[in-house]
Amino acid sequence: MSVADRVDITSVQTLSEDWATLRKTTFRFRRRDGSWQQLVRETYDRGDGAAILLFDPDRQVVLLTRQFRYAAYVNGHDDLMTEAAAGLLDGADPITRIRAEVEEETGYRLREVLPIFQAFMSPGSVTERLHFFVGIYSETDRISSGGGLLDEGEDIEQLELPLGRALTMIASGEICDAKTIMLLQFAALHLRPSGQRVSALESITG
Repeated sequence: MSVADRVDITSVQTLSEDWATLRKTTFRFRRRDGSWQQLVRETYDRGDGAAILLFDPDRQVVLLTRQFRYAAYVNGHDDLMTEAAAGLLDGADPITRIRAEVEEETGYRLREVLPIFQAFMSPGSVTERLHFFVGIYSETDRISSGGGLLDEGEDIEQLELPLGRALTMIASGEICDAKTIMLLQFAALHLRPSGQRVSALESITG
């Protein structure tokens, strides 16, 4: 259902334009009772992104990353962040970008990349839409040590662990990254042991 006829933008001011763009927008919004209300919102635009859960169905393990996240650190997270591999699209299509991101971060070259859903991660203020994937990998798919890009300040560790263990790390707070939690919960619902691998993957892709 379109809401375009309920939004009347009156002014847009760019507050910052560096790594991303911060804008202040004044607009009128038509409420359900038909009245118009003037509102002001700030939006942070850094482009869309992609995230992927790397899953080995034969061993029932997932491959995650660990890296320093300053924004989490200043809000009390005194540890590296355990995450699924992810990155901004930077103008590329989501599948191409996530394949490249996986190679940069983990050193694995993926054979199968399965789109599963899209989601806005913080729609109250951030414009980013994230494309979510499952990537099927095996131990023979590694082509480098990974670790990320030095010129982007990345120093990325890899963490391989059983799917069940990863799920318990959500409850313990060891995994507290939203995109990673979403992907692991998806895996808990849809990914099965290797004997059911084909039917499970077919159910994901329809």
